[in-house]
Amino acid sequence: MNASRPAPSGLPVLTRPDGTPVRVLVVDDDPDLAEVLCGALRYQGWEVEAAGDGATAVARARELRPDAVVLDVMLPDIDGFAVLRDLHEVRPDVCVLFLTARDAVEDRIAGITAGGDDYVTKPFSLEEVVARLRGLLRRAGMARQPDDGPRLTVGDLVMDEDAREVTRAGELIELSPTEYELLRFLMRNPRRVLSKAQILDRVWSYDFGGRAHVVELYISYLRKKVDAGREPMIHTVRGAGYVLKPAVR
Repeated sequence: MNASRPAPSGLPVLTRPDGTPVRVLVVDDDPDLAEVLCGALRYQGWEVEAAGDGATAVARARELRPDAVVLDVMLPDIDGFAVLRDLHEVRPDVCVLFLTARDAVEDRIAGITAGGDDYVTKPFSLEEVVARLRGLLRRAGMARQPDDGPRLTVGDLVMDEDAREVTRAGELIELSPTEYELLRFLMRNPRRVLSKAQILDRVWSYDFGGRAHVVELYISYLRKKVDAGREPMIHTVRGAGYVLKPAVR
């Protein structure tokens, strides 16, 4: 599929950095649900395969080398957390979206602690799964869309989107995928106050249920890396949100 054209879904086509289709593995023991999920993801122009149990999932992952995995926590042979450990041996940087029927906080924490990137609780909408996968893939640098620009500059802070490198005053700053995506949003809107709701909508690409504390947490992470020992660039506008602007010298 030509990356300059929209996907059949109407969303911008998301491809791997080399222009080939994104590869996704769907792991769920419900064949009907797996079929529906695969169809929705293929509609994005992606290459998709399915597995109904953990052992098959790991075997398919070795062949497919997926960029992302949609992984049910409850499988007939081994649980999704154990599958994830094996998947990370096959591809350490794979993005993992857990499917779970449980919405308890401890279950969410267990999934993230095990190395998952995100989760959705059953029942869910296909649009939500697609949105979350697209967000994960872009934040991890596993995929990009045609309008992703190559370079952003605010003061002495520079982001090279082709190399996925960030420097301040020439010093390299190491960021996690989510920190990178948050900083990119701030840098694309310099001197503009961005609310927590705007940040959640753009960086996390879905309704986070009002849990705006995640924005505060990641802003604090960014400050420790971008502003530590330097004149601050990330500012809190009380009651309104956050703004990124060149440091005052």
